Amino acid sequence: MSSRRSFLKQSAAIGATSLIPSEFFWKSLFQGGYQMKALRNNVGIFTERGGTIAWMVDTSGMAVVDTQFPEQAGHLIEELKKKTDRRLDLLVNTHHHGDHSAGNIAFKGMVDNIIAHENSMLNQKRVAEGRNALDTQLLPTSTYSKGKVREKVGGEKVTLHYFGAAHTNGDSFVHFENANIVHAGDLLFNRRPPFIDKSAGANIENWQVVLEKGYKAFDDDTLFVFGHSGNGYDVTGTREDLKAFQNYLGKVMEFVKNGADAGKTKEELAKATEIPGAPEWKGAQTRSVNAAWTELFEE
Repeated sequence: MSSRRSFLKQSAAIGATSLIPSEFFWKSLFQGGYQMKALRNNVGIFTERGGTIAWMVDTSGMAVVDTQFPEQAGHLIEELKKKTDRRLDLLVNTHHHGDHSAGNIAFKGMVDNIIAHENSMLNQKRVAEGRNALDTQLLPTSTYSKGKVREKVGGEKVTLHYFGAAHTNGDSFVHFENANIVHAGDLLFNRRPPFIDKSAGANIENWQVVLEKGYKAFDDDTLFVFGHSGNGYDVTGTREDLKAFQNYLGKVMEFVKNGADAGKTKEELAKATEIPGAPEWKGAQTRSVNAAWTELFEE
């Protein structure tokens, strides 16, 4: 679908539902349909709908990290074909959630090597089977269980790192080593209250440890790509953003524990729109509070 056709389709949808978009909604929806943005060393990002995609294209290799949804993956493929006519050498999923992996199916027949952490693959399969929709999935062809795994793609080395349960129990940091760019997937929500998937093994306390390990594994020159960002914030940043999000998660746990000690209920705490000590993460804190309560008092 061309950008103009996409624009008209989205405009019609807005009219049909009588929405008056907020500034953030408007910016997120109307960005020329989608955006391809080069970062450095043949690595860039694709944004449209869903978790941020990273891509690498050089004269002898091509890699993609995450795939959003099938339609969006199709738009990405159109853009990649403008750069090269080669097959995709490597497809990586940072984790299993549909806004990061549902677009895999668009690459069917175009790629043989699809990598994710083993828990990510198992989660993707479990969720698809629960929906009786396994035929709509393109699952990883290879997995790893701990530590890291490295693949050479053209002139680039792509390394997946697993530091334990966090947003789910299968999240990878994906490092383009020569470019020194790390796709963090949903290990980092940049100034946006996160989704914490307890059904897939999420652990807020260990998430803080994972972010600390990520901070130490990379350096001040590392450019990070984030799965999502809040209003007014970018989907790229530095390792200091890992520290800021680590602080947010710690403050969520502190807020819930102190509130419970003071006799407040989960429902009362879940009405918060800001966490003390982490004011940049604005908006409804319901998901974070509920996940923290579960971890502190119900598991």
